[in-house]
Amino acid sequence: MNRRHAVFGLALGAAFSAALSVSAPAWAGENTVYLDTKDGRVTIELRPEIAPKHVKQIKTLVSQGFYDGLKFHRVIDGFMVQTGDPKGNGTGGSSLPNIPKEFSSAPFKRGTVGMARSGDPNSANSQFFICIGDAEFLNNNYTVVGVVTSGMDVVDKIKKGSKADNGAVQNPDKIVKMTLAGGGQ
Repeated sequence: MNRRHAVFGLALGAAFSAALSVSAPAWAGENTVYLDTKDGRVTIELRPEIAPKHVKQIKTLVSQGFYDGLKFHRVIDGFMVQTGDPKGNGTGGSSLPNIPKEFSSAPFKRGTVGMARSGDPNSANSQFFICIGDAEFLNNNYTVVGVVTSGMDVVDKIKKGSKADNGAVQNPDKIVKMTLAGGGQ
C-alpha cells in the first residue's frame, strides 16, 4: 500500500471509529424497559409511535415501582405470559385511569408485548402480556405496546399455568424489578 492509501485508510478508519463512538441519539433508551426475573433480564422496546397513551402509562407505572414484585398470574404455554395485576388474579389494576384503545396494524407474534384488558376495548390499565407464540387472532383487537428485543429465553422460563384453568399459575414467578433504561419517564 502506498503512503497516500495508507493515510486515506487511517483517516477512514478514524472517521469510522468516531462514528461508532458517537453517543446514541437522545431518544434512544427512553422507551427501553428492563424486566428482571429470577432467571434473568428481559429488554422491552416500547412503541410510542403506535400506542402513545399506553406507553406513557407503563412508563409512569415503571417509574413508580408499581410492577416490582408482581406475579406472572396467567401463563399459557405457546401463547403468552401475563402480569401487571397487584391483586395477582387478573382482576386488578393501578390507581391510574383506564386507557382508550390504540389498536394498530402491528402484528401479535412471538415477542410482542400487548396490553391486557377486559371485554371493553377501552379498559387497559396496568396489565400486559408477552407473546411466547404467534397470536394473529389478537391482531387489531388488542393494543401492541412494545416488543422484546432480548431475553425471550428468560420469558420462556416463566412458570406455566394450567390450561384447564385458563393459564392460572400456582406459586407463580414474579417480576423482581422493572426499570426504565434512561431512568426517567
